Order: sequence, then structure tokens, then C-alpha cells
Amino acid sequence: MIKRIAQTAGFAGLLAAILLTLLQSLWVTPLILEAETYESAEPVAEHGHVASVTAHAHEHEEAAGHSHDGEAWAPEDGWQRSLATGLSNLVVAVGFALVLAGLFSLRAPRRIWQGLLWGLGGFVVFSLAPSAGLPPELPGTAAADLQLRQYWWLGTVVASAAGLGLIAFGRGWTVRGVGLALLAVPHLIGAPQPQVHQSLAPEALGREFILASLLTNALFWSALGLAAAWFFARGERPGA
Repeated sequence: MIKRIAQTAGFAGLLAAILLTLLQSLWVTPLILEAETYESAEPVAEHGHVASVTAHAHEHEEAAGHSHDGEAWAPEDGWQRSLATGLSNLVVAVGFALVLAGLFSLRAPRRIWQGLLWGLGGFVVFSLAPSAGLPPELPGTAAADLQLRQYWWLGTVVASAAGLGLIAFGRGWTVRGVGLALLAVPHLIGAPQPQVHQSLAPEALGREFILASLLTNALFWSALGLAAAWFFARGERPGA
């Protein structure tokens, strides 16, 4: 079973990571590069908005322990950035695939298409639900304290996973009601927000980035769920 889980995670994660990297390079990364041009441009104060965003960003980076060291290495645009993105996507995809394969060992999908439902469940837990309070942000966007956002994100993921599990596999309306409550709790508490919502990039670019990020993640999770279900079923021994 351990070998079956590992093989499922490795192959499904690789395929999903390739798809995610391709989608990001075609849609998401160009938006980030465009936003970086606004971030690196000379700040022009317009009613004090740009200046306040820049100041807030520097304060946030200092509070989070970031520094702009001239010797710090970062991948250059082009193949270095694509390679770094692809490798990080591979690590993340294999990790998520391990979670799915582990869950399949407890409750295996009876049909391959049911893997799509598992994948969409992962999309809701790890992407859609957290994005409702903390939408994807372009460079140069004012943000709340990093640690507070991380705590809220983690709590939202845990509550959403437990809520979906109770709704999907719980028996009785009481249990499913508890599941719905768990889905709502993080959003009733509210995600940490910056004092001023500002961005150096145009608002239309920010909206497109949110849409691109969510759709890309939805396709990634769909492919990961289907691939994991297929590889897991393929690894089943005859007569098991």
C-alpha cells in the first residue's frame, strides 16, 4: 500500500505540476511581470495613494523580516524563473497527491471520474475558501501582517476540510449542519486586512489576476484528482 500511494503521488503530481506550470506561464506569470513594472517604476504620488502603498509595503516587509540585500539571489525572468516555478509546483503537487492517495487508501473512488470530485474538494479547501478572505495578490499590494494571514489561512483550510468531510460523509442533517457551520466560521471571524486597501497595479489587472489564479488552481486540482484516482486504481492488485 505504501508503494501504491508513493507511485500514485509521484506520477499524478508530476502530470499536474506540468499542467500547472504551463497554465501559469501562459496566463498568471505575465500578469505578475506586468504588475512588477508598476512596483519598480518611479513612485508618482497621486493624492498620496502610491506613496502610502509603498510605505506600507516597506513596513510590512520589515515586520516580516524581509530585506532587499543586493547579494540576495532571485531567478531571472525566462528559463530560470520557469524552472524554479516548475520545481516548486512539483513539490507542492506531489505533496497534495500524497494527501489524496492517503485518503484513497481509506475510501477509494469506485470510478475514475470520482477523482474529479476529490480534486474539486481540494480546490475548495486549499484555494477557493481561503481566497474568499485573502484573494491572490499582485506585487505591490498592501497586505496585513504575514503571521496573522498565515494563521487565518491555516485555520480556514482545517475548518473547510473538516466541514466538507462532514457534509460528504456524515450521516444525518445534524452532522451536515455542523459541517456547514465549520465552512462559515472562518469567514464570520474574518481574515486580517490591511489598514488601507491599496495597490500599485491597476484594479483591472488585480481582478484578472484573481480570476487567473482561481481558474488555474481549479484546473490543477481537477487534473490532480483525476490522475490520482486513475493511478491509484491502476495499482490495485487483481483480486484485492
